[in-house]
Amino acid sequence: MYGTDYLTADGTAVRDYVHVADIADAHLRALDAKLDGGSAVAVNLGTGRGRSVLEVVDAARRVTGRAVIPMVERPRRPGDPPELVAAVGRAETVLGWRASHSSLEEILSSAWRWHQAHPQGYRGG
Repeated sequence: MYGTDYLTADGTAVRDYVHVADIADAHLRALDAKLDGGSAVAVNLGTGRGRSVLEVVDAARRVTGRAVIPMVERPRRPGDPPELVAAVGRAETVLGWRASHSSLEEILSSAWRWHQAHPQGYRGG
């Protein structure tokens, strides 16, 4: 964990976590729009809601049922902002897209299920 001294509610960095399925959906919508004669667009993809690193760890504890998740605290990295949250209005307007798998629990549950099915990653079969 890089930094516990940010000016945030719990001192850890706040980021906008989005499910990979939502990212894939947005990319498909952008491709469809382009194929329909539209121009390429740049939009922010996210949920529009920030969650702190400690909130992610707490959610991971609930999802996995593991009371202890090892963490290593490190000083914050130079240039890391305290908060990064996507402004999602343009994605909604241009692509009709909004994250639909936006809760931390859903994102982490999906990742946890995959990890349990593939403990060695893609190489493990």
